[in-house]
Amino acid sequence: MNTPDLSKLRIDRDAVASGPRRRTGRWLAAAIVVLAAAGAAWHFSRAPQVVETATVSQAYPSQAYTLLNATGYVVAQRKAAVASKATGRLEWLGVREGSSVKAGEVLARLESNDVTAQMRQAEANVRLAQANLEQGEAELKDATRALERSRELLAKNFVSPAAHDAVVARHDKARAALSGFKAAIAVAQAGLRNAQVAVDQTMIRAPFDGVVLTKNANVGDVITPFSSALGSQAAVVTMADMGTLEVEADVSEANLARVKVGQPCEIQLDALPGQRFRGVVQRMVPTVDRAKATVMVKVRFVDADPRVLPEMSAKVAFLEKEVPENERAPRTVVQPAALTEDGTVFVLRDGTVARIAVQAGMKIGDLVEVSGGIRAGDKVVLRPGAGLRDGARVTVKGK
Repeated sequence: MNTPDLSKLRIDRDAVASGPRRRTGRWLAAAIVVLAAAGAAWHFSRAPQVVETATVSQAYPSQAYTLLNATGYVVAQRKAAVASKATGRLEWLGVREGSSVKAGEVLARLESNDVTAQMRQAEANVRLAQANLEQGEAELKDATRALERSRELLAKNFVSPAAHDAVVARHDKARAALSGFKAAIAVAQAGLRNAQVAVDQTMIRAPFDGVVLTKNANVGDVITPFSSALGSQAAVVTMADMGTLEVEADVSEANLARVKVGQPCEIQLDALPGQRFRGVVQRMVPTVDRAKATVMVKVRFVDADPRVLPEMSAKVAFLEKEVPENERAPRTVVQPAALTEDGTVFVLRDGTVARIAVQAGMKIGDLVEVSGGIRAGDKVVLRPGAGLRDGARVTVKGK
């Protein structure tokens, strides 16, 4: 029986020690990789996303009916530079800018002592002529009675024919004098009317109901009809009838086929940007401005508003049809790219986004009406990505 050689049997201690350490190293490296990936994912999840934004605004549904836009100015079609036909020094001024006046109301008065004295003299001449007429009438009555007596006496041969002829001549003379006195009264009355006109011309009156726009003279200024003298004024005030305000807009002759008399319009004034006024094409000036290749179109305001003033800048939208009453109020609108498929928008607030549900409405031009928890002035994210979440931090592109 052979005895085994136990001397060849031994334990390799290096091999036993290196096996567990090698597996531990692999697990440690894997854990480091996982932790690094998790850290990177956490870092990128916390990093702000770059987004593009747009501002929520307001628009009017009438934009969907607009055929043409034009610009112009508000002009009073009834306007006057009120002056006097007389020449004199301004004695009294009873209005100022913004005063409302009625037709015939005295706005100012010139010194009138000289023409008033002439009017008093003319009145005296009328009274004198009337007194002469009364005297002539009395003389005619006396001559008529004398003529009747002379005829009776002549029939009885108590007077001579020569004496009777003298009585007849006196009667005819009294009757002719009476006609002269009546003519003198007419002349005196005409002189009085002339003097009254001269006095009335020193009263500067409003030619129509309106509002005083500017005051061109002050008390003490010399007023002349044509302002021919140095340092003198012609117009005392300038006034306008606010009921005749219209917008004069220039329309290119190439677009003239889109405009017609009676067409509904919408007027926007630069001074009142939040207000829209209804208008209608009143008339079109039948000539073309050769220099600008435009035609002047006059648009009348349908509803009067005391805030509308002459010379205001205006924009006119010529509409396809009249805007319904329920579509005249402004609507909140956004760009279609801001809406997600589930009907929400992301609103930018303090560096983060808030997801808000909205309801889409009609399309107004290139924008979409929305209603919900957003308002004009808010910033919304355009084309939000699938990974954008409520409360995520973002930065605006270009900032």
